[in-house]
Amino acid sequence: MNIIEVKNLKKSYHDGETETKALDGVTFSVRRGEFLAIMGPSGSGKSTLLHVLGMLDDPTSGSFHFNGKNISSYSRDELAALRNNKLGFVFQAFNLLPRTSVLENAKLPLIYSDVPEREWNDRAKKVVEAVGLGHRLYHEPSELSGGEKQRLAIARALIRDPDVIFADEPTGNLDSKSGKNIMSILQGLNEKEGKTVVLITHETSTAEHAERIIRLMDGVIDSEELVTHRMTADAEYVK
Repeated sequence: MNIIEVKNLKKSYHDGETETKALDGVTFSVRRGEFLAIMGPSGSGKSTLLHVLGMLDDPTSGSFHFNGKNISSYSRDELAALRNNKLGFVFQAFNLLPRTSVLENAKLPLIYSDVPEREWNDRAKKVVEAVGLGHRLYHEPSELSGGEKQRLAIARALIRDPDVIFADEPTGNLDSKSGKNIMSILQGLNEKEGKTVVLITHETSTAEHAERIIRLMDGVIDSEELVTHRMTADAEYVK
């Protein structure tokens, strides 16, 4: 079953009379439980595509179905609820709150949920421990390494048990060892927990943790391929 289906997706930006086509007729689908990598050079449209798939921006035209339902049928409030409950985001810049503990950072998405506040600490501890940061619960981001910050970002993305995790250049600010650890965690979430993962990257070695790679060029799909020599997930993921 496909969790994401887009057909003839287009996104244009206008600056006066000048039109820039960021996406120009993109069609593909993502199976539930798949790990998909989207690659492309700067300006290829991959970040725009991520924002559309993540319901952070609207397409100019074309169709986008999530769980079989066209997102154009949702109201703004319904879209916000869908994004908050079904999607998790991991960004290159971490986007953590400074002077706030690991535990409090992980709990942040629960503020906008209907999860009873008495359950927040237990949920946060569970996801923080799952990414190997149980010993850092009360440390602040300034006391964490780059790899630990990204692990915390993953924990925060997991806390509402999303259907899809979007990872936008998650290893971009990390050294090679930390980057491999982050990709192993994401791959473990896909293989062991069945999470659908959509990865945006420009690095072939990072993309090869996925099952399939779509390459964008100038807003269109330039190629699509299955990963025949997939990288292995070395890091252990504990639920």
